[in-house]
Amino acid sequence: MTGLLVGAVAVRVLAPSEGGDALPDAVRDFVTLTLSVLIESLPFVFLGILLSIAVQVWVPQRLLHRVLPRTPALRRLAISVLGILLPVCECGNVPLSRGLIARGFSVPDALTFLLAAPILNPVTIITTYQVFGWDDGILVARILGALVIANLVGWLFSRHPQPSSMLTPSFAAACETEHGHGSSASGRALRSLSLFRSETAAMMPALFVGCSIAGLIQVGVSRDLLVALGSDPIWSVVALMALAFVVSLCSNVDAFFVLALGPAFLPGSIVSFLLFGPMIDVKMLALLRTTFTARTLAVLTTLVALASAAVGLGVNLVA
Repeated sequence: MTGLLVGAVAVRVLAPSEGGDALPDAVRDFVTLTLSVLIESLPFVFLGILLSIAVQVWVPQRLLHRVLPRTPALRRLAISVLGILLPVCECGNVPLSRGLIARGFSVPDALTFLLAAPILNPVTIITTYQVFGWDDGILVARILGALVIANLVGWLFSRHPQPSSMLTPSFAAACETEHGHGSSASGRALRSLSLFRSETAAMMPALFVGCSIAGLIQVGVSRDLLVALGSDPIWSVVALMALAFVVSLCSNVDAFFVLALGPAFLPGSIVSFLLFGPMIDVKMLALLRTTFTARTLAVLTTLVALASAAVGLGVNLVA
């Protein structure tokens, strides 16, 4: 990371003042958009890694399991509202979810938390209220929709006969290794450093790739086309979900972004944007690929997309 910063400063200092004009507009837009997504995401990824280490190393395992309900459905419901206590956006919740799985929680439990937490965190709720207030039920639909979708997906994945097969072989092996470690206080600092190193090594390449892909798609996709579809009850939902997938915004600020499109789009399409983006976008898929198999992510994306569209269409019907 230090090398990247030094390199960026060196390029800025040594490049001629007219050098930026020599670059095509598309290239400059790509670099700007990629860096904006990266800078927005990076602090939350590191925060998520630190919280993940705290869960894995410093929080007693029996405490986590003792405070949560034993019934699977109730446990997933309780896990889905943990985001209220954690002001971390979606990219930071990926390492935290990895920590939950490494700590012995099931894959459906981790997925339920992963989908609900970015929307139910207090910063996201406050910013959504600041932007929309109680207008058109957008805030209420976002909160309730996140709870329903997360728990529905968690329940569907809980029916899988072999949940461990949904994990990548490398992460599954790492979890087995983690379970074999002791929890003596003398080794916790070293384990924390080791986990920080391994999680950073896993997350950073995926984050860079995801941000680059998001920037590339944003340059290539015409937003004018998306806005042109905004007045149709069905296509407006599809258009804003596609936009949410492409722009890969942090859930803490996405409400401010979509506010500019509010006059052109129906309320249901805005709700779908605010639901689908924090759960599944280009950047998130790159991060999730460090943990889950490609088949699992394909099923997850399909389920979340259908559920988010259904909530948005429902809001359009009653709005």
